[in-house]
Amino acid sequence: MKATVTPPLSGAAVLRRAVQVSPELRQGLGTVAVLALLAAAGRVVVPIAVQQTIDQGFRAQGGARLGQVLVTAAVCAVAVLATAGITYAMNHRLYRTVERGLATLRTKAFRRVHDLSPASLDGERRGGLVARVTGDVDQFSTFLQFAGMLVISFGQLLVGSVVMFAFSWVLALTVWAVFLPLLLVLPRLQRRLSHAYGRVRDRAGDMLAVTGEAVVGATVIHAYHAQELIGERIDTAVERHRRAQSRAQRLVAVTLSGGEVAAAAAIGGVVVLGVLLGVGGHLTAGELVAFLFLVTLFIGPMQMTNEVLNELQNALAGWRRVLSVVDAPVEVRDPGERGTDLPQGPVSVRFDKVGYAYPDGPQVLHEVSAEVAPRSRVAVVGETGSGKSTFVKLLARLSDPSSGQVRLSGTPLTTVRFASLRRRVVMVPQDGFLFDATVADNIRFARRDASDEEIGRALADLGLDDWLASLPEGLHTRVGQRGDALSAGERQLVALARAYLADPDLLILDEATSAVDPATEVRLQQALESATRGRTSVSVAHRLSTAQHADLVLVFDRGRIVQQGTHDELAGRPGVYADLYAAWVSATGGTGPAHSARR
Repeated sequence: MKATVTPPLSGAAVLRRAVQVSPELRQGLGTVAVLALLAAAGRVVVPIAVQQTIDQGFRAQGGARLGQVLVTAAVCAVAVLATAGITYAMNHRLYRTVERGLATLRTKAFRRVHDLSPASLDGERRGGLVARVTGDVDQFSTFLQFAGMLVISFGQLLVGSVVMFAFSWVLALTVWAVFLPLLLVLPRLQRRLSHAYGRVRDRAGDMLAVTGEAVVGATVIHAYHAQELIGERIDTAVERHRRAQSRAQRLVAVTLSGGEVAAAAAIGGVVVLGVLLGVGGHLTAGELVAFLFLVTLFIGPMQMTNEVLNELQNALAGWRRVLSVVDAPVEVRDPGERGTDLPQGPVSVRFDKVGYAYPDGPQVLHEVSAEVAPRSRVAVVGETGSGKSTFVKLLARLSDPSSGQVRLSGTPLTTVRFASLRRRVVMVPQDGFLFDATVADNIRFARRDASDEEIGRALADLGLDDWLASLPEGLHTRVGQRGDALSAGERQLVALARAYLADPDLLILDEATSAVDPATEVRLQQALESATRGRTSVSVAHRLSTAQHADLVLVFDRGRIVQQGTHDELAGRPGVYADLYAAWVSATGGTGPAHSARR
């Protein structure tokens, strides 16, 4: 999944698509617009009150009218309080509506991540992906702090312009003549800002990704004394983000400076022309003072519009990245109601001329054909990069073939509902990921309603009750983030127990015995013997002791099955398997924990 594959959406297209994804965003906007107009109308009460106070109060014919002044002040105070209440109601309604929409967007983005295949996610840096579905959405939430003021600002410009033309069309045209060039240039500056803030969000994602790697990989960094190297990578990411942010801020400074110049020119023009009009008897003192207040109300929205539009470009840049996740194509789709369930009973497997190529990558598997009988144990062997893991990922439907077909019990895999497939087929990956919870909670992922007693019996069936007894708090021992409180072998034991508790008809093991110590390997091999008994199992064999026990061995080389048969048949026949077996015997001496368990 790559966000840069298609041209970026325009700002209007982003907003339209966002409303499609989160329809809650449009709810109540009519009410917000009405409240904004009322709030804007309330803002011009003060200038009108100033004009009335001067012309009809202090400078009235026959002398000052203090009663008129007090009445005007009271009306003005009520209007100000009402305007504050209306503004609060508008912002509250706007924030509540939009936060509901953002919650929907976050939910859909996270769920889409889970819908994407591992092959799609492999092309996306994890930190950058997290930044998209968290920080980039939050950026739009930050923009909303200004959005309510922007809505009022537009209303204020409209109402203020009407009142200014009512006082003096000459001065009103003067103000518009000053600000109109800025408004004409603003769209071009906004397009440049949109591009600049897009780079800022990309650099922020890169910075989070590098920082995340430094935290997760802290052990490796310390072990190889690579702090300086990682520090340089972080410094580079931070510096690239700083440069991108600085370029964007320079454009912001241009727009803000233009607003300041226009504001000064507008006030100066109003003062000069206002005095001339006043001398000619075309403008009263109260109207001139009120007009200066109105210009201030006019300048404020203009400057606020610049600032809010700058924030909007930053928010839109983040939303483009979020929508690239939401709209990412799902390569492996659940057939849902149109699909079928796997037939009951033991599962058979058939690969019929299956080929596979990673997205935008080379061909990995070439016309792979194989058949696995129900309840048989299959070992998949081959050199690193020969296609073994891809084979089992296709079998678990973590990816779909580019050509050919995979069948389980005669049913095309692409037609099987996920609910049926995930219940009947379970895969234990090479890295049995554990969540930051207890041992019991991690095993219970297989069956949410499983009791501690059932989990304990499952561990006993696998011969792991003695290992469980060695844990500080038994089933309630916390495993830490990613299972760091356990050894690599112990994490695999938990992952295997989780798969066993699911009671699948087809168990897939992707090098489950790799990277474990000899003592744990003995325990793990015994657990595997129990876990695979009576069900179809396919194991990617890191150690050839697994192949020795298998009913069928599939030998991969450069993306093809070049040999298949039993261990005894293949070991005595010249070929890839015999070479692998000879190298393994030479490396292990044909002995060791795994070999001693041979039947």
